[in-house]
Amino acid sequence: MTIDTAKTPPGVQPPPVRSTNRLLAAIGRRDFELIQPQLAPIELERGQVLFEPGDDVVTTYFPGSRTMVSLLIITRDGREVEAATIGREGAVGGIVSAGNKPAFGRAVVTIPGSALAIPTEALEVLKDASPAFSDLFSRYADALLAQLMQSVACNALHSVESRASRWLLATHDRAGDAIIHLTQESLAEMLGVQRTTVTGVVQGLEERGLIRRHRGRVEVVDRKRLERQACECYAAVEEHYALLLPEVDL
Repeated sequence: MTIDTAKTPPGVQPPPVRSTNRLLAAIGRRDFELIQPQLAPIELERGQVLFEPGDDVVTTYFPGSRTMVSLLIITRDGREVEAATIGREGAVGGIVSAGNKPAFGRAVVTIPGSALAIPTEALEVLKDASPAFSDLFSRYADALLAQLMQSVACNALHSVESRASRWLLATHDRAGDAIIHLTQESLAEMLGVQRTTVTGVVQGLEERGLIRRHRGRVEVVDRKRLERQACECYAAVEEHYALLLPEVDL
């Protein structure tokens, strides 16, 4: 999908001077004025595929408050497992590469909401124009790589319950609300396990008073205890992110 963001379409409000996307909000005012005219406000729907493996990533997305996108690895037999979760703290698309940008995995919207989109080619031009802007995105790329690496260890070594707790915590951080709009089927897909397995895990967390289930939603009731239930991967990723991007507040 190619987006013409040179001008704001008629009837559409221009993006705010300071977006709910924390990565954009961390950009200095002068640098943000460079990127603002290129940003187009859009709404992302649950299950919407932003790109598939092998696609040229022509658009970069900045999720807004509560919007969540998952990067999935697809196996030859069609199974998928989440490698990274991206919300208001980051961006989805051409973060570091220049020229041809083929996607390695699938990007799917797990929690719908607002976002800002920019042609990846325009983003590359802005990186060249602003060393500070380029540095911010380079550090974000390092943080995203750390999340991907930690996910590999987590998926191989930790229990489904620990992984589910980690995912709920990460989503809770980015949702900006105690209520996470997520079905158990979606959570199962993210973790790469059967829905029945996730149902048992979620039921166990609820019986211990850590969460409360609603139809299509999960409410975090006792975050402190949920943090203790999660594996160390959650804290490791969040601490590394804070170290690399102290100006980006979740």
